[in-house]
Amino acid sequence: MSPLWHKRLRSYLVDPIPLLTLRRFVAIQAPTRKVAKAPGSSKSSKKTTNPLFESRPKSFGIGQSVRPTTDLTRFVKWPEYVRLQRQKVILNQRLKTPPAIAQFANVLDKNTATQLFRMLNRYKGESKQEKKARLEAKAADLAAGKKDLDESKKPFFVKSGLNHVVSLVENKKANLVVIADDVDPIELVVFLPALCKKMGVPYVIVKSKARLGAVVGRKTSSCLAFGEVRKEDEAELAKLVSAIKANYTEKYESANRHWGGGVRGRKSIAKLQKRAKALGKDISSVEKTL
Repeated sequence: MSPLWHKRLRSYLVDPIPLLTLRRFVAIQAPTRKVAKAPGSSKSSKKTTNPLFESRPKSFGIGQSVRPTTDLTRFVKWPEYVRLQRQKVILNQRLKTPPAIAQFANVLDKNTATQLFRMLNRYKGESKQEKKARLEAKAADLAAGKKDLDESKKPFFVKSGLNHVVSLVENKKANLVVIADDVDPIELVVFLPALCKKMGVPYVIVKSKARLGAVVGRKTSSCLAFGEVRKEDEAELAKLVSAIKANYTEKYESANRHWGGGVRGRKSIAKLQKRAKALGKDISSVEKTL
């Protein structure tokens, strides 16, 4: 016999059932006998259904049942300007902003703003036709030799234009400066509150440059200023200025110490909470270490 044959014979003697036969071997179990139930045992109660209400399962395949309405907001492809303005809002919340810029988030409350714009609308700028008629009448009076013109007919308008408003503040001729909170770029008006504070001119920050622009007949306006007003409106303006001073001019120093932004998102807060829980600390103490 060959040596290979010897090895095979030896393997059969050690393990008489080859490995392949073991894999195919199926153990035949003896048939089990059913045991009778114990006396007094209750049968499994089947749930009774009302025959009036028939089950009609829906199938949401093509051309079958109508799918339930779902919120598809996250799947909508928004226009670019919508995406940009939303991203800008989020960035303004997340990034830390210095006090000079953060103060523009402190806008005038709704009730006081309503009174302010009611007064601004009384001092709207005149149209081109009205201005032309006024200047023609004035020229006619001068041509007729009238030197003492009636000062009561002098027009009182709210002043607009950044350079004009700045010159009025520098000369202390402005009674109240109204600044928009959404001027872009903000560098155009970021110095104006400090200038008003230095010159002792009351100022206020309101929402929407478009709303200010509507007062002077333009699309937008960065700031407006009250110059001279009619005698009947002086008391109302003084009352308005005193209410505004309490929130802006008098709180200028404290507003210049507080930074803005730095508001975390939901995901960031969840990570901090998880880290604080693992360390057994408060979330505020963990946030300071970052």
